[in-house]
Amino acid sequence: MPDFGRARAILFDKDGTLFDFQKSWGPLGAQVIGELSEGDAEMAAALAEAGGYDLASERYLPGSPLVSGSADKIAEAWAALLPGREAADLEWWLNDQAEAASEASMATAVADLPGLLARLAAAGMALGVATHDGEAPARRHLAQAGALSAFGFISGYDSGYPPKPAPEVLRAFAHSAGVAVESVVMVGDSLLDLRLAHTSGALAAVGVLTGPAEEELLATEADVILPDIGGLPEILRI
Repeated sequence: MPDFGRARAILFDKDGTLFDFQKSWGPLGAQVIGELSEGDAEMAAALAEAGGYDLASERYLPGSPLVSGSADKIAEAWAALLPGREAADLEWWLNDQAEAASEASMATAVADLPGLLARLAAAGMALGVATHDGEAPARRHLAQAGALSAFGFISGYDSGYPPKPAPEVLRAFAHSAGVAVESVVMVGDSLLDLRLAHTSGALAAVGVLTGPAEEELLATEADVILPDIGGLPEILRI
């Protein structure tokens, strides 16, 4: 068990960690696939299969590229299935859909984010976000939840760092917060998040069960698994 008494900063994933993935984006997945397929059932099925998405239940499957992938990678995969669609145009469109979802208040926070984050900050924790969403949609989602001001560092797939689990983003967060990498706790709902803690030399990898990944899978990489981020004060003893 890591010594959480050494923790000075927390880097969060966003979707599936700060926001419940299925509740927030399950319906959006069906909407996006429906618009792209234009009523073609075979195309809809192909897009869903490539995205790791179950149309019948409107749920993301474990290992779904729509969960762990960035908009540019998703666009590349779907553009290959859509005649006449360019990946760059599709990437822009996907980011636009994500921003529109924030304006429609679709993102469902897993806890009282302002209250929880204020408690963590009051205990001296620097807070950051590293997401495979775009930085602009991420900021909109956090603002809509009343949580944007809590974070001194927000990085999306388009913010200039290699994708998780490459260590650069966590190390950049530590540098910006003025803390040692070894004092950072990484919190996320996917193996990529947890592996980021290991590749960067962070203090701990904390898994949460508010994304599609099952506990048995996260247990292969996590130091601790929580039902949701609401359990952080207890393990941090604050």
